[in-house]
Amino acid sequence: MPDPVPLARVKELLAEEATRRTLPREASLALQHAELFVRLEPEATAKMIAELRTLPFVDAALAIKIADVLPQYPEEIRLLFSKERVALDEAQVTRLLEIVAQHK
Repeated sequence: MPDPVPLARVKELLAEEATRRTLPREASLALQHAELFVRLEPEATAKMIAELRTLPFVDAALAIKIADVLPQYPEEIRLLFSKERVALDEAQVTRLLEIVAQHK
């Protein structure tokens, strides 16, 4: 299974490719989606992911999801973790929200 890629990086890669050639329809739609929903630059996203990965309860895929969604409320954090085998306490949720707020 390939490694997950943040949406900010997808946007950057597709935009670069679009300068070289006409993108296929699916890639063009993916670029439009990325342009609508990406709120951070790739460098800021990478820094956030790196900081999130220092937390023992956040794996790479979750760090990327958090960086893509930029949750603002505890309920959003809990929703992202709903399929994981980790039960977050209030301090962990607060720490995640603090990291997101620092990088916005």
